[in-house]
Amino acid sequence: MNADLEVRFFDGRSSRPQTARLHVQGDVLTLAPAPGETFASFSVPLAPLRWPERTRHGGRLLQLPQGASVQAIDVGAWDAWVAQLGRGESWVVRAQQNWRGVALALALLLAAGTALYQWGLPWVARGVTAAVPTRVDALIGAEVLDSIDQSLMAPSALAPEQQERLRRAFARMVQAAHPDGAPAWKLEFRRARDERLGPNALALPGGTIILTDELVGLLPGDSDAVLGVLGHEFGHVRLRHAMRQLVQASAVGFAVSAAFGDYGTLIGSAPVVLATLGYSRDAEREADAESVRLMRAVGISPRVMVGFFEAIERWRAGQKRAGQDDDAIGLAFSSHPATAERIAFFSEAAAN
Repeated sequence: MNADLEVRFFDGRSSRPQTARLHVQGDVLTLAPAPGETFASFSVPLAPLRWPERTRHGGRLLQLPQGASVQAIDVGAWDAWVAQLGRGESWVVRAQQNWRGVALALALLLAAGTALYQWGLPWVARGVTAAVPTRVDALIGAEVLDSIDQSLMAPSALAPEQQERLRRAFARMVQAAHPDGAPAWKLEFRRARDERLGPNALALPGGTIILTDELVGLLPGDSDAVLGVLGHEFGHVRLRHAMRQLVQASAVGFAVSAAFGDYGTLIGSAPVVLATLGYSRDAEREADAESVRLMRAVGISPRVMVGFFEAIERWRAGQKRAGQDDDAIGLAFSSHPATAERIAFFSEAAAN
């Protein structure tokens, strides 16, 4: 090919551009000065050169040995000249110039991102959580409990005898369902400082379960439903759901901490992070299944949970009528409001 192309030449030593002409003969590229320029002509082999990709917008810059480079003056003329050289383009470059290719790449990227978030991240979180020592759960749980006591909870007003009865009944449930051993747990009673928090049960990392006075009073005399709620929270404890959610929210940080054994920063920030999280639907289903397991172990019908969810819905309706936003405080560990799916699950469990 004998056609020449006019370009700007930078010698790698000065920022001043010089006009030059490119010429290709066989496998050799020759750069010659335009009239009035002073640099000497030189040639380089074509094979090692990395040609710039064709783009819809932007210039073209070809890097030469020893820091030198040439820049296209006329981008269209450059692309036509390179095409005459017979240099083929990759399918990626061709796709970039086609809106259908860009749309397909965007759709594939969104699909891959969705799949990673939906399935990949939870899978990674399970693996990282398994590598985190359980003592870290306890340390985080203590930090979260301290934070809750300072801002959201007050000491319980329930009679000590009532608290002890619930503790003993729940201990019997856990022992009956897990005779070969269960994760460590501790039942704490608190009263909500803010009425919007209302009837609630919280499972903290490390095994602490908090039960509010408002939940106990929601169904006076019906301790079986309260035990069912505690069974649900125990499911979160046994399966380390809070830690898994925390790992998912801080995946990179926890992976680094697991590798180097330094969890200090993450433990300190855990209360803030966990306060903004919520359990996934799969985690709630797993916790509901654990609740059924514990209730069956001591002969309690899962149907009591249907009554509990109905009572929760009545409380929520009352909050809305009073102009209260019952979702204003988004605790990660809160038992989710009743849904048709969960009511159907406990009804079916009772029927079976």
